[in-house]
Amino acid sequence: MNMRETPSEGQSYTQILKSTALIGGSSLVTVGFSIIRNKAIALILGPDGVGLMGIYGSIADIAQTLAGLGVPASGVRQIAEAVGTGDAEKIARTAFILQRISLVLGLAGTFILAALAFPVARLTFGDHQHAAGVAFLSLAIFFRLASAGQTAMIQGMREISTLARINVLSAFFATMVTIPLVYIFGLEGIAPSLIAVAAVTLLTSWWYSRKMLQGAPKLSTPQFRQELAPLVKLGLVFMVSGLLTLGSAYVVRIIVLQHGGIAAAGLYQSAWALGSLYAGFILQAMGTDFYPRLTAIAGDHPACNRMVNEQAQVSLLLAGPGVLATLTFAPFVMWLFYSPEFYAAADLLRWICLGMLLRIIAWPMGFIVLAKGEQAIFFWTEIAATIVHIGLAWLLVSKIGLVGSAAAFFGLYVWHGILIYLISRRLTGFRWSAANRKIGLIFLTASGVVFCATLFLPLWQATAFGSLAVILSGLYSLKMLIELVPPELLPRPIRKWLVRSV
Repeated sequence: MNMRETPSEGQSYTQILKSTALIGGSSLVTVGFSIIRNKAIALILGPDGVGLMGIYGSIADIAQTLAGLGVPASGVRQIAEAVGTGDAEKIARTAFILQRISLVLGLAGTFILAALAFPVARLTFGDHQHAAGVAFLSLAIFFRLASAGQTAMIQGMREISTLARINVLSAFFATMVTIPLVYIFGLEGIAPSLIAVAAVTLLTSWWYSRKMLQGAPKLSTPQFRQELAPLVKLGLVFMVSGLLTLGSAYVVRIIVLQHGGIAAAGLYQSAWALGSLYAGFILQAMGTDFYPRLTAIAGDHPACNRMVNEQAQVSLLLAGPGVLATLTFAPFVMWLFYSPEFYAAADLLRWICLGMLLRIIAWPMGFIVLAKGEQAIFFWTEIAATIVHIGLAWLLVSKIGLVGSAAAFFGLYVWHGILIYLISRRLTGFRWSAANRKIGLIFLTASGVVFCATLFLPLWQATAFGSLAVILSGLYSLKMLIELVPPELLPRPIRKWLVRSV
């Protein structure tokens, strides 16, 4: 199949489901280890520890994004282009430069964050109490960026199964080092645990990437600069996007911290982490597999729009029942994954889940902007989203308290979903398919009704009503997903079950 040919409808749905299953399967295992870590931290340190972990994580994420200059993200595309040429020498050159510049940027990021530890601590916490922790945390930046360079090479080569193994092993080792550190050192062990997690991730990615390319290519200084220039130029676009997203999350945490203290930040962090779990594997699958496939046919508007509708349909069917389940069992989920101290975060979790459902609807359309190479539109929509998110958080937290931080996320995606739909209409003439309008109406209505039930009905009635919605939506999604795939491509047990049920 050449780059302009598109797969049949059944094959396309099968590809979406396969990639989602592979990437999502590893993500679910990773999530399992994340749950164990979060539960341990919650039991050992309580909301204060979870809040501090989230804030330190935000600092490290922003520092990594700034220091990395978007090179890992652009490296994926550059490696993929090199692989497409079939030129082994070009692949080796690109991979060599990607790994070397990642090491240099990692060292630079470590030194810069360490040097700015006092002002960063002052900006974040209002004092210098955590300056030593921030300075120590800087070591994680080197390990993270060095690992990102290696995983970018693996992803660019489309070694998705290898990425899945790296994710699972990294999560396992991270759990093994985090729990003893926070148990022994308490709050003082949070920064070392983040460093240890970054270090074991680097070791795991190195183990799998070391055999992919043998030997360093010989490059003159002009050749090195020539290869490096497009890597950094494209990377700056990705860096701005990542920085705006992480920056808005960081500012919202500061708003929460100033409003309710570090315990409130812990409640927000716990709700955010759980709200992101279920949707995370669907969104990750989009970025890993859907985006490259969409880019290949971006010039063919009908094919592009059909692929976006297909991705959105599968994503909605997979996400809808999970969102309804989280809305229904939010208090139990907070107890299960954290502790009774986190019950107050249940309302935050529900608002975040509503926002995640809208995010899953909006993301496939957002990839149209990237696939078309509309960098200016992409930049300004990211700027606008950051302003809206921070503005809503500041307004709603001051008016309705902590729950306003989560309601702001929902409000962001109400606004962003409408905006990105209008932009997609202008770029490719995109319209929602009749099937997606129906599915979207079903799940949006069901989510709204279940959400309202949790607000206005007694707990047992709301739980019973929500449970019924979860069961019915799960059966509906299963039926629709099975119908999307040609019978001959279904696993044999499912085909036998279908024959017996007819």
